[in-house]
Amino acid sequence: MPLNLPDRLPAIDLLKEENIFVIDNSRATAQDIRPLKIVILNLMPIKITTETDLIRLLSNSPLQIEVSFMKLKSHTSKNTPIEHMKAFYRDFELMKNEKFDGMIITGAPVEHLAFEEVNYWEEIADIFAWTRTHVTSTLYICWAAQAGLYYHYGIPKYPLDKKMFGIFEHHICEGFRQLPIFRGFDDLFFVPHSRHTEIRREDIEKHPELKIISESDDSGVHIVMARGEREFFVTGHSEYSPYTLDTEYRRDVAKGLPIDIPKNYYVGDNPDNGPLVRWRSVANLLFSNWLNYYVYQETPYDINEIK
Repeated sequence: MPLNLPDRLPAIDLLKEENIFVIDNSRATAQDIRPLKIVILNLMPIKITTETDLIRLLSNSPLQIEVSFMKLKSHTSKNTPIEHMKAFYRDFELMKNEKFDGMIITGAPVEHLAFEEVNYWEEIADIFAWTRTHVTSTLYICWAAQAGLYYHYGIPKYPLDKKMFGIFEHHICEGFRQLPIFRGFDDLFFVPHSRHTEIRREDIEKHPELKIISESDDSGVHIVMARGEREFFVTGHSEYSPYTLDTEYRRDVAKGLPIDIPKNYYVGDNPDNGPLVRWRSVANLLFSNWLNYYVYQETPYDINEIK
């Protein structure tokens, strides 16, 4: 089944070029189907790129999905045209009386700040609380994963001596191999990371309601599960397109910032050779498993019955 997206969203034309089946609202309303309602709180600075990355992964499902985009009233994006934001995004305060089958909250470039110092912390804390009564399952990514764990459980973050930057090998933690979220995963799999801070196993283990279900010997905790499998906190960026890390690397080099070549990313560790993509299949599995097992099979048919 196709993705139901807002009319004229730029991602539609980009994804059609990849033979991904998407339809706009006008056509979707003609189908007598109860679609899954997914809301994306996109905190990344270049909105259109993140929209396209996430929609590409959400499309790998037989379900019809209605995607909405949420924004913060307390923060104005400087890197996305205001016309795009007005056309496709709505403020949280205009959406807070709605319910959603699933929610994705992205990372944000504010790692250098303490959580309470982020200028939109109060509003995003309200959203974190709201998800627990208005969303069946929530997927927190990168900074949002750290922020969500801090807000809900008091888990601190720690600065890294050097940016965690590259493609790292991961494994499923003992006892969690049979979780539906990992259906189709290999024993070892690769995930992109791009962050300056980390969360630590010892802090998470103090909370028996939190389960570390995936990690890496090199990049640490990867996925934390909570609330009876209704919340997933993911520190990596499985959604990244092949050239996202390359763009970040060349941007920082051009600015004269201290940055290492992303690990295990370029063929022969040479930026001139381009990336070796080793995370695409796992990214598709992660998102399709989340949709199929933790959203579709858990959400009530009457969306107003979400508790």
